[in-house]
Parts: sequence; structure tokens; C-alpha cells
Amino acid sequence: MNRAGFENLIRQLSRKMYGFAFRFLHNQEEAEDAVQEIFIKLWNMRDRLDEYKSIEALATTMVKNYCIDIIRKQKNMKSSDLSPVDKGDFSSVSPHEQMENTESGEILNRIISSLPDMYGMILKMRDIEGDSFEEISEKTGQNINTVRVTLSRARKMIREEYIRYDYERRGIEKTSV
Repeated sequence: MNRAGFENLIRQLSRKMYGFAFRFLHNQEEAEDAVQEIFIKLWNMRDRLDEYKSIEALATTMVKNYCIDIIRKQKNMKSSDLSPVDKGDFSSVSPHEQMENTESGEILNRIISSLPDMYGMILKMRDIEGDSFEEISEKTGQNINTVRVTLSRARKMIREEYIRYDYERRGIEKTSV
């Protein structure tokens, strides 16, 4: 792709990509930076852009992943700044809340350990160890899309099982919607 074609592409996509990034980040400067970073990456791979069916879909995926990385980094920075109370010192939490938090953690651990092996392994690598999809793909020998699908299914299984448990614990009968 030549410079004029790339500039045309930027004009077509910049507003949409900015809006997409802003919905993730809720910050104008960070959204602008994210879009700029993605356009730089696209420019660096301009010779291979013809291989993609939809450059817009590629750019959207790249913006999404970049924004998620930013959010993760911010989350990690915030968690390292937490006070002892925020990190689990339950001295300011009522005994009842402490018991519920402990019980919920135990239930989640049981649910995670009951997942099929690959699901649990990928979930732990991504959500606990913080490995990238590329790293998980290399470690497991699965392609990145398979890793993403497996992670999504594992999270869904955990969510459904935890909701089922929560309804049972509260004695509420779950109604189908």
C-alpha cells in the first residue's frame, strides 16, 4: 500500500477507531494515543495489508487488544498501590462479609479446579499469571484463536456454575428467561 492509499485509509477509519477506543478507555488522550499506535503498526505492516479481507476488522481488533492491554496495565499498577486493607486485611470488614468473601473464593477455586484440564490451564495462564495470548499459544501448542475460544468458554462455565451455586446458596430457584 502506498502513502496516499494509507492516508485515505486513515481518513476512513480514524473517527471510528477513536470512538471504539474511547468506549474502552473513557479518556480522550489515551484513546487518541491508542489509535495512533495502531496506525503506526498498520503503517509498519503496510506491505502485508493486502493479505487481509478487511483492514477495518484488523484495525478494530488491534485497537481492542491494545486498549485491553492498557486497562490491564492500569489495573496492575492500581493493585500494587493498594493498602493492606484493600489487599485482604479484613480488619475493617464485618465477620459476615469476611466469611462470604472467603467462601466465594473457595467456591471459585473449586469451580476452576473442576474445569477440563486445558480450560483451567489456559484460564490460569491468562487471568492469574497474566500471560499474553501469544505466550499461551506457544506454551500449549494451540493457535491463538483456539486459546481465545477456550478462555471464553472457561469463563462462561465459571460464571454459569457460580451463578447456579449462588442461587442454591440463597435458596432461590433460577427461572429461565
